[in-house]
Amino acid sequence: MADNDSLSQFLASAIDAAHNAGEIIRKGFYSTKHVEHKGQVDLVTETDKACEDLIFNHLRQIYPTHKFIGEETTAAFGTTELTDEPTWIVDPLDGTTNFVHGFPFVCVSIGLTIGKVPTVGVVYNPIINELFTGIRGKGAFLNGNSIKVSSKSDLISSLLVTEAGTKRDQLSVDACTKRINNLLLKVRSLRMTGSCALNLCGIACGRLDVMFELGFGGPWDVAGGAVIVREAGGVIFDPFGADFDITSQRVAASNPLLKDALLDVLREAE
Repeated sequence: MADNDSLSQFLASAIDAAHNAGEIIRKGFYSTKHVEHKGQVDLVTETDKACEDLIFNHLRQIYPTHKFIGEETTAAFGTTELTDEPTWIVDPLDGTTNFVHGFPFVCVSIGLTIGKVPTVGVVYNPIINELFTGIRGKGAFLNGNSIKVSSKSDLISSLLVTEAGTKRDQLSVDACTKRINNLLLKVRSLRMTGSCALNLCGIACGRLDVMFELGFGGPWDVAGGAVIVREAGGVIFDPFGADFDITSQRVAASNPLLKDALLDVLREAE
């Protein structure tokens, strides 16, 4: 485990990188987008690529020995193994579909794992100017103010957030809607914001009470948010009850009071 001084320094560097990338996103958000398709509904823009280059160049200069995993580089060069080395895991633009449509839920997500444990997290939405940060053992913050998860104790008064995923085959869509049908009977309401990282931050600051997502892009969607949720007093876990695995492409999060109730409903829907 790195000492506190270096963790604070890692956080400061990540915030700088996120602000710089945020500038590019903000400019791109209000101008014409050039869009490519990764899959049927999965999009990538030149902004994604520019932001990832900028973030990695910034951090590599300061931490030449650290490892790097990014959505766009990984998409281009296959998966990168997560090792025990300090590893920066970056989603340069989470919410690309939102970005393309001009819907203001977009963010930069930067996480640092040490010994495979998410240790520093930064999630920055440059359009509504919200910066979520967390350091393992040091609390979670929104624009510098301490945040914590909600105190809701029953699902019926909870706001659930999930996503429809990027697969549009009948089997995937049916499984998704079955889960949602089941949950809608048991929660107050449902949101789909289009950004896994911002959903996690919504749990952390108590705007949202329960979240789960299956089949998202990769560890870059959750590496930053995982630290922030835990430091805000929340729990992050596998939607089917196992321990959270940053590489599994499945995530659930809530305040500690709602975890078992959420798992029960998800099990029923399987």
